[in-house]
Amino acid sequence: MTIKDLQGIYNITGSNQDQEQTTYKGTLELTLDNNNRINAKWIINNSQKQLGTGFFKDNILVINFNYKGDDNEIYKGVVVYKCVTKDILDGFWSEKKGNPLYLGEERCFRIGSLKERIN
Repeated sequence: MTIKDLQGIYNITGSNQDQEQTTYKGTLELTLDNNNRINAKWIINNSQKQLGTGFFKDNILVINFNYKGDDNEIYKGVVVYKCVTKDILDGFWSEKKGNPLYLGEERCFRIGSLKERIN
């Protein structure tokens, strides 16, 4: 698998970095910049936008992300995805201000390529 294979749009399901493992759904869009680095954009629960940049090696995708919370604070974290196939990503994540006793989890399922979306 190459980094170019990852470009596309994914449905996501996940659970937060808390004791309750609060669940969420959304979408993830992966694109490449001019240096073949990953640009990521999540839309969580149809409202929260998160952005990130990352890199890919040995079927592992690592993305540093950030977003503005409802309290206007900036939250930062890192997500690590194992690329099961080019259409399925299995990941875990942690935020700097999150509960250090827990990890968030996220699964991504491809719903389309960027080329399909443009056409």
